Amino acid sequence: MTGKNKQGKKIKKENQEKNKKKNKKKKRKKYDFNEIETKWVKYWEENKIYKFDSNDTKKAVFSVDTPPPTISGSLHMGHAFGDAQQDFFVRFKRMKGFNVLNPFGTDNNGLPTLRLVEKENDVDSKSMKREDFIELSIKTIKEKYIPEFLEEIKRLGVSADFDIFYSTIDERSRRISQQSFIELYNQGREYRVDAPALWCPNCQTTIAQVELEDKDVSSEFSDIMIKADGEDLIISTTRPELFPASVAVFYNPKDKRYKHLKGKKAKIPLFDIEVPILEDEEVDMEKGTGIAYCATFGDQTDMEWQKQYNLPIKKAITSEGRMSSIAGKYKGMKIKEARKKILKDLKNKGLLVKQEKIMHPVNVCERCGTEIEFINKKQWFIKYLDLKKEMLEWGKEINWTPENMVNRYNNWVKGLKWDWCISRQIPFGIPFPVWYCKKCDEIVLADKKDLPIDPLESDPPVDKCPNSKCNSKEFIPETDIMNTWATSAMTPTIVKDLLKGTKVYEKIKDKPFDVRRNGQDIITFWDFNTVVKSQLHYKRKPWKELYINGWILGRDGHKMSKSRGNGISPKKVIKEHGADALRYLSASIGPGVATSFSDKDLIAGKKLVKKMINASRFVFMNLQEFNGRKPKNLEIIDKLFLTKVGLLIQKVTNLFEEYEPSKAKLAVEQFFWQDFCDNYLEIVKKRVYQGEGDEKKSAQYALYKGLLAIVKMIAPIMPFITEEIYQEYFKKYENDKSIHISSWPKPEYIEQKNLDEVHKFAHFVEILEAIRKWKTKEHKSMNSEIILTLTKKSYEELEEMKMLGDLKNVSHAVDIKQGK
Repeated sequence: MTGKNKQGKKIKKENQEKNKKKNKKKKRKKYDFNEIETKWVKYWEENKIYKFDSNDTKKAVFSVDTPPPTISGSLHMGHAFGDAQQDFFVRFKRMKGFNVLNPFGTDNNGLPTLRLVEKENDVDSKSMKREDFIELSIKTIKEKYIPEFLEEIKRLGVSADFDIFYSTIDERSRRISQQSFIELYNQGREYRVDAPALWCPNCQTTIAQVELEDKDVSSEFSDIMIKADGEDLIISTTRPELFPASVAVFYNPKDKRYKHLKGKKAKIPLFDIEVPILEDEEVDMEKGTGIAYCATFGDQTDMEWQKQYNLPIKKAITSEGRMSSIAGKYKGMKIKEARKKILKDLKNKGLLVKQEKIMHPVNVCERCGTEIEFINKKQWFIKYLDLKKEMLEWGKEINWTPENMVNRYNNWVKGLKWDWCISRQIPFGIPFPVWYCKKCDEIVLADKKDLPIDPLESDPPVDKCPNSKCNSKEFIPETDIMNTWATSAMTPTIVKDLLKGTKVYEKIKDKPFDVRRNGQDIITFWDFNTVVKSQLHYKRKPWKELYINGWILGRDGHKMSKSRGNGISPKKVIKEHGADALRYLSASIGPGVATSFSDKDLIAGKKLVKKMINASRFVFMNLQEFNGRKPKNLEIIDKLFLTKVGLLIQKVTNLFEEYEPSKAKLAVEQFFWQDFCDNYLEIVKKRVYQGEGDEKKSAQYALYKGLLAIVKMIAPIMPFITEEIYQEYFKKYENDKSIHISSWPKPEYIEQKNLDEVHKFAHFVEILEAIRKWKTKEHKSMNSEIILTLTKKSYEELEEMKMLGDLKNVSHAVDIKQGK
């Protein structure tokens, strides 16, 4: 060796030692996830990394109909998990080259917002002009609640374009909602009738079937004696307070016990009411005594009987949830108070034969939990019961993830009993654009060009009644407002309207969105009504894909709630563990699956972050002379490793395309820990430490390409650590401003020749694992030297593939011999 070469070697060794010391210092610096994650949130926002390009007509658009949350405080864990799961495939599509339309909206149109704004501003909405209260609500939510909510959702790493923003109570939404009403009315799909409606005495408004929940309540099943043509009969009921509204007594025509009573009269006790005795097959002969009494608006069966047999309409309960004037001395009492008093009076008269404590399901308001009543009131309805067959077909047009969630939709459609009541009797919301002729009740609709309007503050677009037989000039404005779901069901239209005037609008205006993501709890609320409105207005499905996200339960396995005290703050979790760890936990839950909150998975997420940092530092510590270019010759083992990476890219890409981010995360994670860290890094360690020439360059190139692919594939799940690694190590070679707008990795070295030989890499790993197990069994360190003997077949295969050198290095073999 010449003196010059010796000196060059010495300088090279000194430089390597300096680099090692430098990297050790870096390694000692702890990864502060709060500092790092906050840094990247700011960077993404300042550089508009997630900006939707509304004038780019070349890129394919990937559009998301994002669920608008009702904002009344901090981000809760349900929001965090759902938004994170949506963000997984949003980020994937962006890296796949799509122009991603991922807007952000809020649903602050309804009772929760009304109560919040009243409390926050110490005002009474009923004493204010509706328009003034709407402005106050928009101002309150925008100034006090949205900034905090957006800060938390950005801190979670959600990659929405927050400049494409709407609220379901803003002017645009009010216009679109009122326009929808007018169009459906003109289609003959909306009508207003004096009809039984579901009523919440607490919220003081009608509600739709979709807003009901079932609740098991404790009650008393009472056997009460009534008179029938001088004969004693027993009826069984849980609601004796409805006696004053009694209009008939029924028995089943197959029940021989009561055949002789047909056409006779029964007398209802306490109220001295005579009612007809009728037959109907709906009467359950096994329930109670087989005798049922019908009170107007008692339940759905009562209403059907009233209509079928043209029975009188009596109102025993007021809209305030108290007994009406027909209740006599019980007038003004609350329902349960009257029930208790009536049972007591029946007992005193010897008419209460028997009582039994039971648990039975009742319908309650999903917002406040109050038991629902039926009242008769003029309401607006959307007619759709005649479309049940079509609705089931509409559901089939959409791809559901998971597939079984379509059953919830189908079961809902099959169980529909009423048209959609969209009237609400609260002062806050979107008004019906309607007036009524004071004399003949003729309906007058607003002119579309005037929308949005409030009929309480505006005059109708006509001077006199359009009914030629009337010609009255006096009009009454509609005071009710539209149910919030009638507006939320128009979010695809609202988002497209935000883009009017742009080039992309023309491209997407007549197409369904690519995907909507939400929880299973609003399939029958939001999803169903959106499907209906989209089909009625545009005769097309609203989206191609409906992704039902997994949802998180408390550590105790129950739904998180204040009453249970099992809620977990995402803000606190992010502060203690980092957003990447929380997103990792969210990615551990498959679509449509409920899972208890797992601290174990949080810790696993943090461990993955740490391992990615350490692996990246090690790789780049040994890439000091790497120029980013592919070497002329790749070692076979390096090529086969990249083949395995290529196969992983194919698998993970397909999983993301199929909306299976949890499976995609698992595949990448397992490959990173096992194939990359445990095996390949160890196999090439000596080559990148001490190797020279092409064999070293080959290992460096494979390490670089393999790690970059892994980092990119985990980027949609854990955007912060991947951005940190990309900016620290890869950006100088790749040049993209952010990993999240870089290209998704493409599989390489997957030609058939490589696929035919990739099993040889697996065979190499099997030999390595056998050596490790032997050393562990013999209580030897992994660095202990051995003399290795391979079977003739294995030896010849590794020799042919030029892998013996790497096996010698990784196993610390002094020599490798050929056996039999």
